Amino acid sequence: MGKIILTGDRPTGKLHLGHYVGSLRRRVQLQNEGNYDRMFVFMADVQALTDNADNPEKIRQNIIEVALDYLSAGLDPQLCTLYIQSQIPELAELTTYLMNLVSVSRVQRNPTVKTEIKMRNFEANLPMGFFCYPVSQAADITAFKATTIPAGEDQEPMIELTRELARRFNQVYSEVLVEPNILLPENATARRLPGTDGKEKMSKSLGNCIYLSDDADTVWKKVKSMYTDPTHVNLNDPGHVEGNAVFTYLDAFSTDQDFTDFWPEFKNLDELKTAYTHGGIGDMKCKKLLNSVINRMLDPIRERRHTFEQDIPEIFNLLKKGSEQARETAAQTMDEVRKAMQIDYFNDAALIQQQAEKYKK
Repeated sequence: MGKIILTGDRPTGKLHLGHYVGSLRRRVQLQNEGNYDRMFVFMADVQALTDNADNPEKIRQNIIEVALDYLSAGLDPQLCTLYIQSQIPELAELTTYLMNLVSVSRVQRNPTVKTEIKMRNFEANLPMGFFCYPVSQAADITAFKATTIPAGEDQEPMIELTRELARRFNQVYSEVLVEPNILLPENATARRLPGTDGKEKMSKSLGNCIYLSDDADTVWKKVKSMYTDPTHVNLNDPGHVEGNAVFTYLDAFSTDQDFTDFWPEFKNLDELKTAYTHGGIGDMKCKKLLNSVINRMLDPIRERRHTFEQDIPEIFNLLKKGSEQARETAAQTMDEVRKAMQIDYFNDAALIQQQAEKYKK
């Protein structure tokens, strides 16, 4: 069995910097290193419908937005399989079987599920599809026998549940499914990028995002409004970098070369942090640096996106081909799953012969 990467995103809007540092940047790096046998990247439209069932047009319109973000960030259909979740019906079948192997209380204990239920105000009226999406996510992973899941730390409880379900399936039936491992971002700061308002997480629903497709003017408007240090009122006041969104973003994105090019007074971020905490460094100067850093990073992404936008039918064609390839892989796994569960009735010659002998007179 080979080393297989699988990861994806809900197509509920354009991708933002939180997606980029949390997983997307690493995906491109892993793809280009070529140390894995296969790589699957998908748009989780079925999962997105669990809390958008009354607005399918939102998902429909954002499929292309996410695809453009993937391609412009550097994912290459020649090196990884890009596909749409709903186009692989085998995933729904495997979800059904895995649901029999986990209790309601176990899913309820998942801290990510708890947080997301609260965030969406689902406490009093929880859709069953949303409640069960961790099991669906386990099916997404195990159907492709993925060994490695690049994701943010908020997904660790989900991956743990996937391991439990794979283990349980293999114990009850036979060794078919693979227990995956999470691959966290190398930069610890990037594991949970806060929103521009300083809140815990960058989120489309909270409107505190910088998107990969934002133009330079939009980025600057958002950076100017970013949360810094409320106690840093005057220039000479000592500043605090902890909880300061500007410095969190600099931790995630800046390099020593950025300081050479944009603020040569300092060799690196550590020197700037030291000066800021002693006082005498204005927040606006720090924001100007961050703006330069982000726009330098986004410029090539914007250029590639503009090129891909010129042939949208070809993007859909790439997704169709990728979905067909992904379905072939999932179908192979499901053949093994049905055999292990002894529900491959029409392929079980021994069963047919046994039943025939049983009823012979």
